[in-house]
Amino acid sequence: MNKLKQLIKQPRVVIFLIALILCFIAIGYQFNTKGVAISAVEQNSTVYLAGMRSPGSDVSPIDREKVIGINNKDISNLKDYNEVIDLINLGETVTFTTTSGNYAFIKTENLGITLTEAPSSNLRKGLDLQGGTRVLLRPVSDVTEDQVKDIIDTMEQRLNVYGLTDLTIKSAADLEGKQFIIIEIAGVTKEEVKDLVAEQGNFEAKIGNETVFDGKEVTFVCRTGGSCVNLVNPSCPISGNGRTCSFEFEVHLSPEAGRRHQQITKNINVVAGTRYLEKTIDFYLDGQKVDSLSIDQSLKGIEATRITISGSGSGETVKEATKNTIENKNKLQTFLITGSLPTKLEIEKVDTLSPSLGSVFIANALLVGILSAIIVALILYIRYRSIKISGLITLTMLSEIYLILGVAALFKQNLDLAAIAGIIASVGTGVNDQIVIVDEIKRGVAGTLKQSIKKAFFVIFVAYATIVAAMLPLLRAGAGLLTGFAIVTIIGVTVGILITRPAFAVVLKSLME
Repeated sequence: MNKLKQLIKQPRVVIFLIALILCFIAIGYQFNTKGVAISAVEQNSTVYLAGMRSPGSDVSPIDREKVIGINNKDISNLKDYNEVIDLINLGETVTFTTTSGNYAFIKTENLGITLTEAPSSNLRKGLDLQGGTRVLLRPVSDVTEDQVKDIIDTMEQRLNVYGLTDLTIKSAADLEGKQFIIIEIAGVTKEEVKDLVAEQGNFEAKIGNETVFDGKEVTFVCRTGGSCVNLVNPSCPISGNGRTCSFEFEVHLSPEAGRRHQQITKNINVVAGTRYLEKTIDFYLDGQKVDSLSIDQSLKGIEATRITISGSGSGETVKEATKNTIENKNKLQTFLITGSLPTKLEIEKVDTLSPSLGSVFIANALLVGILSAIIVALILYIRYRSIKISGLITLTMLSEIYLILGVAALFKQNLDLAAIAGIIASVGTGVNDQIVIVDEIKRGVAGTLKQSIKKAFFVIFVAYATIVAAMLPLLRAGAGLLTGFAIVTIIGVTVGILITRPAFAVVLKSLME
């Protein structure tokens, strides 16, 4: 007991224990989760107008706003949510009770909210563990750092409009200096994001050869209907071998665009026998005309700041045509809300991962991890014939994994396959370092334990420097796809060299004296 008290007072052991406590706080494991977490809220949607917002990227998983009740009925999980919301008819009042307050709105077909099971900790699962899509994009032209930042900001807004906020967007460069944008989106398929992230989204409205307004001059886009126009015409007439449906929605323009409309239209004549001007207003998206509308004579020379934009979609059946029309409408609305990118992007690679594979991998990884720990402990016991030594190394190995997870939670590092590989590499290095310490101490003679530990740590520091030097090129290799492995490995070996190895040496010295 006295020896234990002396160990706890050792500065290196105290630092180790404090680090464990801080990591426990950072991970923030919740033993009882209630409600469903708000993952995303579409802009200008029903719940958005009621006051609900998507969680910011800086909000930790356990601090995300949760829906805990609907119309005074408790919500514990997604099953409860679906059962309660399905019983409410369209047009009826819905009241969401969340951890931040109450929100009342009228139920519509699409509320514009994405919910997930409430997280049980602050550990962030990467794409490999929760499923989704990873897109690697390359700018067509050379871009500056500021332009890359603009691309990321615009892309984030563009995906947020679709309610896709559980995502990671970051810049990367390969060893040749080529710039890339990496987008990882949880829970969506390749078809849902491929066109959206690749297109520049440069929108222009022209009368003749003169530009009336572009996407940056649109101040409001109607997406909910009600007090503004936002509809898909249910009548889809036959066109060729299929059907064609139309849509229209209202946009509000800046005063400058309104005055430009006034100047351009004031000298245009009215077509004899009609109510329309001789010229049409044409809409272009990335240089391609998407629609052309006649201009009513009542708008001649008027400072128009409210414009109705229309378009169409086609398909072999009414259902397919309607779906295509809705997709075209949503896509155009998104570009108008978020603006265009500084340059066109090309898709270099698209990976789609199933959520079911992620859950299976987590279960297998835990099983393999437990078996590996047991095997390592058994091998160490066979090597040293000492339960104290083999047990101490195993406990240090497990505590090192916990510390790495805590640092990852603290710095919001996603845990994906690359990161898990980094954990394995750093923990393996840790076990090797501990074996070096044990062997140096066992080779030492009485009274030279301190000198043996110093010799062991010289070897460990040299190995640490070698590992870090080897990881630095991986930060840029593979267009940034290996960054997680490099970062987690560096974190792991740094945690080991600063916290676990010194504490291990102190405890081992006490056991062997």
